[in-house]
Amino acid sequence: MRSSAEVQTGARLEDQPEFMRQAIELATKNVTGGLGGPFGALVVRDGEVIATGVNRVTASNDPTAHAEVTAIRSACQRLGTYVLESCDLYTSCEPCPMCLAAIYWAHCRAVFYGSTAADAARAGFDDSRLYEEMRRPIRERSLPMTQMLAEEALASFAAWQAAPGKVKY
Repeated sequence: MRSSAEVQTGARLEDQPEFMRQAIELATKNVTGGLGGPFGALVVRDGEVIATGVNRVTASNDPTAHAEVTAIRSACQRLGTYVLESCDLYTSCEPCPMCLAAIYWAHCRAVFYGSTAADAARAGFDDSRLYEEMRRPIRERSLPMTQMLAEEALASFAAWQAAPGKVKY
């Protein structure tokens, strides 16, 4: 029987449990090895693991070094592209808002995840504030945001639109 995602895309999605087990093992070893948080991810294409990633936030002092982001960065470097449309991402936990955005920007074909955002929240990794903030109008967010030099800032977009050799993404 075909999965609902397979029916929607018409492609064979790689929903293979061994890849999820690898992501979970990466996450667990990251914790037990004292290297970072309990998150692991794999980028898979045609049954092959292209790249792996683990949470490196505290190890690298980089708040963007989540497992999914590090796996995406590594896969893009290995494949020499910023588009992973033929790749599936396996992650030990449902992606946070930042990682989900990165997954969309990378054009991954599908995401398979182990634990949920609610599971992560119970373990001390609560993203609910981020989801709430994103739903609020800019002026109502807890982080002050002020637009400046709006007309001048448009020059960058005009330059982009006029650039003959641009690579659209």
